[in-house]
Amino acid sequence: MEKGSLILIDYTAKVKDSDEIFETTVEENAKKSDLYDPSIKYEPRLVSIGEGWVLKGLDEILSTAKLGDALDVDIPPDKAFGLRDPNKVRMIPQRKFGDKADEIKAGDVVDIDDRRGFVRFIGSGRVQVDFNHRLAGKTLNYNVNILKILQTNEEKATSLVKRRLLVDGDKISISFDKSEITITLPEESFLIEGLQIIKKAISTELFKFIPAIESIKFLEIYNKSKTTSKPKEVPKPKEVPKPKEVPKPKEVPKPKEVPKSQKK
Repeated sequence: MEKGSLILIDYTAKVKDSDEIFETTVEENAKKSDLYDPSIKYEPRLVSIGEGWVLKGLDEILSTAKLGDALDVDIPPDKAFGLRDPNKVRMIPQRKFGDKADEIKAGDVVDIDDRRGFVRFIGSGRVQVDFNHRLAGKTLNYNVNILKILQTNEEKATSLVKRRLLVDGDKISISFDKSEITITLPEESFLIEGLQIIKKAISTELFKFIPAIESIKFLEIYNKSKTTSKPKEVPKPKEVPKPKEVPKPKEVPKPKEVPKSQKK
């Protein structure tokens, strides 16, 4: 395969000595290890031959492979994560970790002095931090299946966009109009941190791998929610019945006057 070829592969990577799986695209294999995460979608990985998207040793092997090949190869440390450098192991006072000093334990990944390392052991108020990659000095074993070589512009564009945007690829719409490509993003992607940087990276790769493209549009369409209901009408208050009128008391008739002739 030529340099720059875009291919889809399935693979499972292990530490040769321990048979520990540290990376895989196959869900069944992930379930056999401590790596399995039900929130992750396990699917073939996009690789560009010779572009450094995978380890140097694996990249070299893929460049000589053919579609349909099933590879089982070992990669030495110098073509994987490098040889171990004893100068990258340091003893650091535990108090330097501040408020979290008492919570640190062996095996933790820590960031200190603008570097990332992992804790090897703790004792006497000091922490040994190894700034070598966790797999430095290890020979790795890769089991790889070459599934597909992407040929059409549509296949390439879809895979390149999915590689950068961590959303369901079925929700992304991509259309071509001569030398222009339009990418319609789903609403769930609008609040992804660093979305503008991701768009720039996607554009750079599309221009590189699909030379026919001269302009790229990103569409963000907001749709009215179907579940939105009209506000309920507030019922009018019931009318309070007027109090019944109290009937006026009947007038007591005046007593009849006694005729003067009957008066004494």
